[in-house]
Amino acid sequence: MPKVYLRTFGCQMNERDSEQVAQMFVERGFTITPQPDDADVLLMNTCSVRDQAEQKALGNMRHLGKFRKRNPRLVFGMMGCMAQSRGPQLLEEVPHLDLVAGTQKYHRVVDHCVELMRAKEESEMDDLRRPIVDVEEEEGSQNTIRDHVAKAHGVSEFVSIMQGCNMKCSFCIVPYTRGPERGRPIAGIVEECRRLADQGVREVTLLGQIVNLYGRHEFPKIDGKSPFVQLLEAVHEIDGIKRIRFTSPHPIGYKEDVIEAFTYLPKLVDHVHFPMQSGSDRILKLMRRPYKASKFLEICERMKAARPGIAITTDIIVGFPGETEEDYLETKKAVETVQFDQAFVFRYSPRKDTPAAAMEDQLPERVKEERNQDLLALVDSIVERKNHAQVGTTQEVLCEGPSRYNAARLSGRTRTNRIVIFDGDAGRLAGELLDIHITECSGYTLYGASVMHPAKAHPALQMAETVGT
Repeated sequence: MPKVYLRTFGCQMNERDSEQVAQMFVERGFTITPQPDDADVLLMNTCSVRDQAEQKALGNMRHLGKFRKRNPRLVFGMMGCMAQSRGPQLLEEVPHLDLVAGTQKYHRVVDHCVELMRAKEESEMDDLRRPIVDVEEEEGSQNTIRDHVAKAHGVSEFVSIMQGCNMKCSFCIVPYTRGPERGRPIAGIVEECRRLADQGVREVTLLGQIVNLYGRHEFPKIDGKSPFVQLLEAVHEIDGIKRIRFTSPHPIGYKEDVIEAFTYLPKLVDHVHFPMQSGSDRILKLMRRPYKASKFLEICERMKAARPGIAITTDIIVGFPGETEEDYLETKKAVETVQFDQAFVFRYSPRKDTPAAAMEDQLPERVKEERNQDLLALVDSIVERKNHAQVGTTQEVLCEGPSRYNAARLSGRTRTNRIVIFDGDAGRLAGELLDIHITECSGYTLYGASVMHPAKAHPALQMAETVGT
């Protein structure tokens, strides 16, 4: 039975795409192996958001080339965003590469690998290579997701609801690697979520490049509700699904109906990852982010009013071309105003063929690093204070199973997406919502003890049930 080694770099969407590809291999009689020296096919799902991710993927694939000496018929492939953006160029950068598959061709990866394996077996020359480069756009590629839904691996799973992005922020390569935005039909997404629920999944995270713009070109509004809110309502009706998350939204799509959804859909968790990118209006304009910092802050305040206690996390870029000290201080001010529950801070990294890469006033790496470390210190102080404030409280936790770092204990997440470690029987508690009393905090992790009964219904759900009786 042939074996496949698959390594993933980048975002949650890449993780979901890799799960899709892995499942397709399994359905074709392959097995997935965590050991590259044991594989017949070596694949890498790549990311192009930052140069560091690209260089890491290139370094890893070049390193894997050593296994060709053991087996000249090995198939080496790169797929995903980096494959899409570089295309045939990758064959020059990685001489032993056999397959380059773009972001709209995940559903063709297995066929390509089988074809390459067959060609190598039939060849009498071990060094004969006939690489495949498949990076062309394919109409309807977003709907191929439904044809090979990944089998559930736990109680929480990702569900891709769309592909692509139309925003074209000046720093971002994603619109060029993922193509224009295309949404899947609501019925297909709901059916996937229902099948996952039947397999024991209790929490789904709806994925989209700009998730709250889902379906705006394909599907109509109904009763003033956007297609995204219609989708949230439909997934909410699935009995087995207990929690719904989504990532990542954009301020331009954060209309009143999305905010209002948090007042009547209790399965929506008390957490939103909401990328700000900068707190400076001047930099936001250069980034081609069509909102002002004041609008972003207003949405955050309205979210907190709609769902008291909600956790807001964000993405921030420091060191964007032309960013002055005054611009950076505006970003710090916004962080202090919102009091984010977490922030992922990135130094600006030029991406090939993006407008920002050609801008003047590119900042020195030293300045980027100084601002990166300064902002991280501010974020860490806020997060530490907020996490320690959880000690002594009781939180609803979805038990995900054994802890990654200590299999003798259990791990789960609060509605605000904080990790909690506690004791219990994984076989009995995995997938259950539990009330956990938080006893201590260490860095970003909470520790607690079960209060020995299922979690009480969320206040919004209790209210809905009362109204319905």
